[in-house]
Amino acid sequence: MERRDIMKLLATVPLGAWALSSGDVADAALHTHGVLDELEQTQPARAYTPKFFQPLEWRTVRVLSDIVIPRDAKSGSATEAGVPEFMDFVMVTYTNNQARMRDGLGWLNAESRARFTKSFPDLTAAQRIAIVNDIAWPNKAKPEHQAGVRFFNAFRDLCAGAFFTSRIGVKDIGYMGNVPQVAWKGCPTAANTKAAG
Repeated sequence: MERRDIMKLLATVPLGAWALSSGDVADAALHTHGVLDELEQTQPARAYTPKFFQPLEWRTVRVLSDIVIPRDAKSGSATEAGVPEFMDFVMVTYTNNQARMRDGLGWLNAESRARFTKSFPDLTAAQRIAIVNDIAWPNKAKPEHQAGVRFFNAFRDLCAGAFFTSRIGVKDIGYMGNVPQVAWKGCPTAANTKAAG
């Protein structure tokens, strides 16, 4: 299974760690796209100003989001899809998630400084991945990394949910919506093969 396929699967998992329902995710996605559309149409040079995240947290969220879902040959990255903006909206709207997010980002930056004397966004790509590899696999993580594991896994799920409800993500999965069909030709062979396997 390809990494992006795994992320698509994660996007279907309930976002219980962030106390969000699928309806909450849809509402947040619609709001985020409206904000991004407005920025593009009215002030294309103006950057988004986060309402919840502090400057270091914002930089960390942007870097970590693109580690979770980087740009590939098929589609854009998490930041290109507006995932950080989505997360900012979620934190402002669903305030019970704020402490968990802030604590997790704080843990990540503290771990980065302890290992490499710099905050996470200022590390080299290899240094960032070294930390992520220590917290991305719950069954392999050391006991002292458990706080990072809980944060990263919840962050990854939120990132996947945000990405695959964005315009870029919907296009990535090939969702066509209600498109009229001249004739029904049945389920595609590839889908039948996967279902049977």
